[in-house]
Amino acid sequence: MLYLIGLGLGNEKDLTINSRDIIKKCDFVYLESYTSYIGFDVKKLEKLLKKEIKVIGRNFVESESEIISKAKNKNAAFLVKGDVFSATTHIDLFLRAKQASVECKIFHNASIITAVGDTGLSLYKFGKVVSIPFENFDLDSPYETFLDNKNLHTLFLLDLRPEENSYMNFNDGIKYLLKKSKERNDNKINEETNCAVCAGIGTDKAVIKYGKISDLSKLNIDIYPQCILIPGELHFMEEEMLNLFKI
Repeated sequence: MLYLIGLGLGNEKDLTINSRDIIKKCDFVYLESYTSYIGFDVKKLEKLLKKEIKVIGRNFVESESEIISKAKNKNAAFLVKGDVFSATTHIDLFLRAKQASVECKIFHNASIITAVGDTGLSLYKFGKVVSIPFENFDLDSPYETFLDNKNLHTLFLLDLRPEENSYMNFNDGIKYLLKKSKERNDNKINEETNCAVCAGIGTDKAVIKYGKISDLSKLNIDIYPQCILIPGELHFMEEEMLNLFKI
């Protein structure tokens, strides 16, 4: 049996009771470390679970067959920061397990996709979520997604490379968006545009700031991971909530 388990956004204590009980019964426990910032001491999680945890990278998950091989005759847990499938690439692992006739069970947890509700923006009013990668000089798709979302809210996930301890800062994301708007001369995003910046959301160090880009750009936020939200058409309650974070 292969258990795909979300850890949530905070520390090791965000693990659900059901998930904890399942992991304790597993013969092998893997923790992927490349799709998000783990943000806690893995040793503490091992102590909580009384299990040895193997921290693994992208190549191990996507190229190696060990996880699926172990899950054929034993119980294996695959741990993911956040949720199992939200903003991750683990559907591939799930499909390969199914193709190998390995039974799978999924245990969900909080992810950035739901935690952005802390801003007060209605999750029902978000358009397509898009990532801004580090290499974005000639890349138009993140900006085009914003345009396609029209009056809907847009969530920009900012790139990260945990194995290199490299995380995109919101200011770099904003510079990309300003650059693309200027290239098109559409003035859709400019220094007067209101947006929200979230950092470490779902943790006890979470930061949410809202205001004009010109004002946000003056901030120095070094808590990660970070994301940017550009609101679409606002309900008065959404606006009231956002103003709680106004700078």
